[in-house]
Amino acid sequence: MTTVVAAPTTAERIRSACARAGGAMVAVDGLDPTATPVHHLLADGSFAITIPVDGYLAGALVSAGAAGMQAVLEMTDYAPLPLREPVRSLVWIRGRLVSVPAGEVGGLLDLIAAEHPNPALLQVNTDEPAGGETAYALVRLEIESVVVADSTGAESVGVGALLEARPDPFCGLESCWLRHLESAHRDVVERLSARLPMTLRGGRVRPLGLDRYGVQLRVEDETGDHDVRLPFAKPVDDVAGLSQAIRVLMGCPFLNGLRARRI
Repeated sequence: MTTVVAAPTTAERIRSACARAGGAMVAVDGLDPTATPVHHLLADGSFAITIPVDGYLAGALVSAGAAGMQAVLEMTDYAPLPLREPVRSLVWIRGRLVSVPAGEVGGLLDLIAAEHPNPALLQVNTDEPAGGETAYALVRLEIESVVVADSTGAESVGVGALLEARPDPFCGLESCWLRHLESAHRDVVERLSARLPMTLRGGRVRPLGLDRYGVQLRVEDETGDHDVRLPFAKPVDDVAGLSQAIRVLMGCPFLNGLRARRI
């Protein structure tokens, strides 16, 4: 009988990776990849992204006209700790890159800022960005396919599933929490390690991921890197539930944070 381990869906993993990624790269044939600080999924199933106004990609897109051009948006989800292999997953979004009509830029910027107030939005359609920063143009990538790859393999997901999914509720705080766990609470990591298969307990165990479904550990040993998910009994939605779920994984008898009574 196969045991099903509770974990984020592929669409949820992609949404969380998009939310965590500080930047992304846009690639088109014949040009060097272009960095983009803004990559925002819109309700119509396209991505709003920013590209440098004075870059080769912006010039090529203007020359392409209404037909646009094929492009791939690549996002890399890095582990917050200095691991031997720091990349947790890669997301590739392939589609048609098109310009945003000038009359629609302002409204689209307001919509993006309301959901994700990225400072780079202030550099869109600005002739003289503050401090000599890069000026950006706002463009759209009309999605044709989405693929995510990690240590378990590669998997595609439909645009509909991507729109229905939401980023993990803890993805914005995950990096800080994992760094704190590594630096100040190695005892917690050691207790979680007791749940690993015996064959992996001799390696170096590091916190790799944390989401509403469980904790991921990375074991680095002489045979390579091994990622193990320790699932919670049920998904959690807030910090209190997360704290209790981790105590359950640790085997802590005081599930509500109570202290042992003095005798």
